[in-house]
Order: sequence, then C-alpha cells, then structure tokens
Amino acid sequence: MAKIMALDFGMKRTGIAISDDLKMVASGLKTVETKDLMRFLESFIPEEEVDTLVVGAPFHTDGTPTALETNITYFIEDFSVLFPQIKIERIDERFTSKMAVQSLIDGGMKKKKRREKGAIDQMSATIILQSYMYN
Repeated sequence: MAKIMALDFGMKRTGIAISDDLKMVASGLKTVETKDLMRFLESFIPEEEVDTLVVGAPFHTDGTPTALETNITYFIEDFSVLFPQIKIERIDERFTSKMAVQSLIDGGMKKKKRREKGAIDQMSATIILQSYMYN
C-alpha cells in the first residue's frame, strides 16, 4: 500500500515524515539539508511506495505567505516533473515549530538535544503529516 510523505521545507533544512502502509500512523523519517532534498527524494521514493506528498504552507499569523513560499513553489514544480504520479497537497504549517518544541519537551527530550534544529524540523514534518491524515 502507498504511503504519504510530508515535508517541513526550510531554507537550510527540511524535515521529513512518512506514514505507515495503512496511512494511520505518522513517523518522523529524517532531516536533510534542503540543498540535498531532491537527491534524497530521488533515491528514497523509488524504494518506498509514496502516492501523496504533503508540503507545509508557511503563512504569517495574518494569513499572508512568508518569503519561503517562493522557494517551495519552485521545489513543487521540480518535484512534479520528476514524480508526476505523486499527488501534492498543501497544508497550513503555522505554529508547527512551536508545537514540535512542546512535543519534544513533553517527550522528555533534553534541552541540549532540542537545540539541534533537525529534531524540530522532523517533528514539525510529523505534525504536518498528522494534521493532513486526521483532517
């Protein structure tokens, strides 16, 4: 069965999460340097059956898109060329980083480990995926 993948796209790093085969559980997969993201996806997606990519849509609190949206739009265009069979969905990602930090705290992660931005990016991607799957 096909899986759903979610991205918390950032200028430096991108958090990645993936569902299980039944599309019931979202799990953090990893964080990659954004410059290496497409290379990672080109190797990962053929090995896994992914039918949907959920990309966080970064908005300011007033609802206007952030400057990062332009980069995401270019990424989506490139991704669509490489993987035309994969459906792309967007979901509002406002406050996911704050929710991710709180989840890491609640999970008992030490402050020093939380300072590693990759953990927050990966958890943010997981929250984006959960939001998509449960709505």
